[in-house]
Amino acid sequence: MKITLKYIARNFKNRKLTTLITVSGITLVVFVFTAVLMMAEGVQQTLKSTGLDDNVLIARKASNGEVSSIIDGETVNVISSMPLIAKTEDGRPIVSPEPVGVINLYKSPDIMSNIALRGVSPEVFRLRPQIKIIDGRMINWGAREILAGASVAKSFQGAKIGDKVKFAGDFWPVVGIFDAGGSGFDSELWGDAKQLLAAYNRGSSVSTMTVKLEDKLKYEEFKSNFKSDKRLQYFEPKIESQYFEEQSEALAIFISALGSFVTIIFSLGATIGALITMYASVANRTTEIGTLRALGFRRSHVLWAFMIESMLMALMAGLAGIILASGLQFFSISTLNFQTFSQLEFKFSLSPGIVVTSIIFSLSMGFLGGFLPSIRAARLSIVDSLRNA
Repeated sequence: MKITLKYIARNFKNRKLTTLITVSGITLVVFVFTAVLMMAEGVQQTLKSTGLDDNVLIARKASNGEVSSIIDGETVNVISSMPLIAKTEDGRPIVSPEPVGVINLYKSPDIMSNIALRGVSPEVFRLRPQIKIIDGRMINWGAREILAGASVAKSFQGAKIGDKVKFAGDFWPVVGIFDAGGSGFDSELWGDAKQLLAAYNRGSSVSTMTVKLEDKLKYEEFKSNFKSDKRLQYFEPKIESQYFEEQSEALAIFISALGSFVTIIFSLGATIGALITMYASVANRTTEIGTLRALGFRRSHVLWAFMIESMLMALMAGLAGIILASGLQFFSISTLNFQTFSQLEFKFSLSPGIVVTSIIFSLSMGFLGGFLPSIRAARLSIVDSLRNA
């Protein structure tokens, strides 16, 4: 003999207010929890999509990011002459030695933020064909002109076409805006690498170097050749998408840790709310529990009835929280990337894994909130329960 779901549903109906309050509290916590996971996922997806699988990015070993890496001009020439690198129609290797730095721009009259500044070569669009100029024109090679990523042009003052950005003691006009498909490049400014090197008196030393392989399946062979050359012992090649994905780890961990701390505090309140609700439900239904026991229902049936009731409330709240959080996918936010010390704009990203994790999280609150009251209900004796009937 089992207590039916119809009985549990009737209890929800009879206790609309307390059920609504409990479900609303858990919904808020699940919303915050899901939003935090979506932020961390958004950072990782944004940076992962920044690179391509057939590109290899070379940086100095032990460097924390592109800004702290340095490759001298002689090493650039050695890498450019390596086999397995794709070439243009006229036989030039498709490589881009890139100095990367940070400059300041105003987001508003009172708020200044860091922006990544990247020097690129004429082969950059062969390396990254996914990037398109959506307004204005390409820079003239050999001129002090810059392109602005779509996110920079949208969010920062002085980064529109026709504006001039001051850095390295000169004014650099913005001549075009490019779209990188929501990747990290959208949060950068690009200029002629040679002009940037000259402006900052860096000689021929760049930060990193990106090369396109003839075939992405030949990466391991390229890596083996690279490591066997003693001239390159202080440098490390990585698949570009992998490199940028690793760059997201510190920021994603920070967001997850901070968000988890806030969520734990909220979840304690929500769990206590569910606990109080279920204890009140047991107290109000003492006679009802006694009647069920008198009709032949076992203690385990009563226990599971209350547990299922608590878990169903948590499940409803979890689904509601996930639905609310899914609306965040239409919004973009920006934060400081710890690896580049510059602004990174990204979107909230909802994945199946986040949905599953959020549901498990909500059910755990329902379990914790319903376990003790359920034991209390199951332990009530028939005589004591019916005494006040």
